[in-house]
Amino acid sequence: MSTQRIISICPSNTELLHALGLMDRVVGIDDYSDWPPEETAALPKLGPDLNIDMDKLIALRPDLVIASLSVPGMEKNVDRLAERGIPHLVLNPKSIDDIYEDIRILGRACAVEERAEALILELQGKVRRVQERVAGRTERPKLYWEWWPRPLISPGQLNWLTMISDLVGAHNLFADKPGDSYTAEHSEVIERAPDYVFAVWCGVHADKVKPSMITEREGWQTVPAVQNGRVLVLEEGLYCRPSQRLFQGLEELADILEAR
Repeated sequence: MSTQRIISICPSNTELLHALGLMDRVVGIDDYSDWPPEETAALPKLGPDLNIDMDKLIALRPDLVIASLSVPGMEKNVDRLAERGIPHLVLNPKSIDDIYEDIRILGRACAVEERAEALILELQGKVRRVQERVAGRTERPKLYWEWWPRPLISPGQLNWLTMISDLVGAHNLFADKPGDSYTAEHSEVIERAPDYVFAVWCGVHADKVKPSMITEREGWQTVPAVQNGRVLVLEEGLYCRPSQRLFQGLEELADILEAR
């Protein structure tokens, strides 16, 4: 099957297509695909990732639509693609190894296998260099990752941020919770006393979030991260999307922990 006309309905997929040099084949994307900015701005938008306009999608005559179950609720779009007989590929990454495999899957589907293997080697090299940087660290700081503030949603055991935390010699605060996400109570965060709080609110640009939105919460003044000025707002695109940009986030995280 020729894959000259590709549609991505998830931001991380769009980013992987860019890393594989395939953006010239992309004819449509979801509304939240915003990276790289110049190329995504010029493409037709098909609606939010959880409610894709199927009529507009069909009108673009795709050879392949790429979805991802990393976005909760994407199943509805996948069902609609299947009902209409539209060729599609469904990724479901939960770990760094899954991202490597997704790159291979896309490489095979789009006949760019060599590019895919080269990209995997490049990303593995970034991981190896970070591991070498933190090899001598004796402290293992506790990181509270906040995906959403109301309710408090954080990555659980089966999410890539647990592995990202481990790779920099740290520990995801809720790594012991099953599944890929966990809804926490404020009291749990306070009791677990994280050394760092990282606000990565999904779909919210970092300039819209202020550390004071966290530090001024009732009872949080006893949290070590708050007491030590370690409540940081990070670019969610580097931590919430399972693409090559996550490895950039890994490097940034290593820098943050070294500096503090």
